[in-house]
Amino acid sequence: MNPIIVSRLRRDASFSGEHIRFAATVRELKNLSQGQGTALKLLAEGDQDDAALAAAVTTADGEAGLLRWHMLFRRLNTSGLIEHAVQVDGDVTARLYPVGRGSTLPVAAPAGPVRLSRFAEARVVDGTLTLRASGHHLAVELMPRATGLLGELATWNTGTPAPLLRLFATAGLLAPGGPDEDLETTERSYAQWHPADLAFHSRTRFPATVGGYGGTYPLGDRFPPEPVSPPPSGLRTVALPVPDLDEIAATEPSFTEILERRGSTRAHDDETPITLAQLGELLYRSLRRRGTMTGSDGQRLANRPYPSGGSVHELEVYPLVTACEGLPAGLWHYATDRHELELVAEPGKATDVLVRESRNAAMMETDPQVVLLVTARFGRVMWKYETVAYPLVLKHVGVLYQTLYLVATAMDLAVCGLGGGDAAAFATASGRDPLLEGTVGELVLGSRPRTEG
Repeated sequence: MNPIIVSRLRRDASFSGEHIRFAATVRELKNLSQGQGTALKLLAEGDQDDAALAAAVTTADGEAGLLRWHMLFRRLNTSGLIEHAVQVDGDVTARLYPVGRGSTLPVAAPAGPVRLSRFAEARVVDGTLTLRASGHHLAVELMPRATGLLGELATWNTGTPAPLLRLFATAGLLAPGGPDEDLETTERSYAQWHPADLAFHSRTRFPATVGGYGGTYPLGDRFPPEPVSPPPSGLRTVALPVPDLDEIAATEPSFTEILERRGSTRAHDDETPITLAQLGELLYRSLRRRGTMTGSDGQRLANRPYPSGGSVHELEVYPLVTACEGLPAGLWHYATDRHELELVAEPGKATDVLVRESRNAAMMETDPQVVLLVTARFGRVMWKYETVAYPLVLKHVGVLYQTLYLVATAMDLAVCGLGGGDAAAFATASGRDPLLEGTVGELVLGSRPRTEG
């Protein structure tokens, strides 16, 4: 076995004349020599080793043409236009390719023991096992005969062939340091990150390392956009009174006072619970649908009191009521377009789990009067957005939290946002498919205790 590194033009590129085209980009190559043109045609056809490329250049340009070719080949690598693979007995075992923007120039194989970084992740991409490191713009495909490397590289070892190590090191897949100085556990910049958290952060905050950043419509050619509001689905409905916003504005404290008073209250006045009118006012002022419009892409958009990227407004709120004057207990859904509540589930074991978990999360001594369960209809966002889709949902949860906090403070209600929740428990209680609509936030709400200022 004699592994060697071979190269080819990146998979989404083509060469013709003096131009390399890839994606929506055209790279012009001026004054190509005959040998350079021949070598580029070979790279466009498939994997070539350095000897074959050098022979093509020297045949046409002589030995003097090799330096110019090496300089051009390096520029193509630094522009991310070349893929590299390890070939054994004519068969490719691993391939390095770009998934973002940056150089594909292979680095030297590290000396001494090596192992996989704990930030490396393996997944199936287009039928091939693919390795990526968080925050890196390159990936390595592993063919079946090379998958045993993953087990070998799980611990520090010295037996991996150098050509494979070059590909892994170039893609950032190897741990820095060594068995006696493992930087991933001794350096704070590495140690403080859980691999899943760093992968999420890197994917969404380093656009040069990923594709599909922004509004790419990944599902646009397969599914229609979801409707702006979910269809009515409750067991029965309760109409909510519409508050007089002009009257409220004339008597309410100033915004500065509300902002300064805002805080989390983890106790409720059990003798005088929140009322239906108060719950309705909070929901109306915080997230009612004020209007709709059609975007240039054909998706129906909404206008609500809080901001939403692209005006998609994928968030829904399900009040889980244990004590509310004028409203029976149960799991309800707030219909933002009709300003009414729909009963989703009667009180029972499934809703009891949600109440208990919220009570524990808020560290309350008694059950919260209302739990506002915030869900996302994921398709509203993921139809348009790709890399930024889920972080956009979380941003929306944050602005909705603050909106609910400020309105509740203005109304002198007790509110407390929770740091986590159980999407599986909500799916059981509501019957909703958690991959289509699942909880992404929770707040407890109720009347403010008399001892609270």
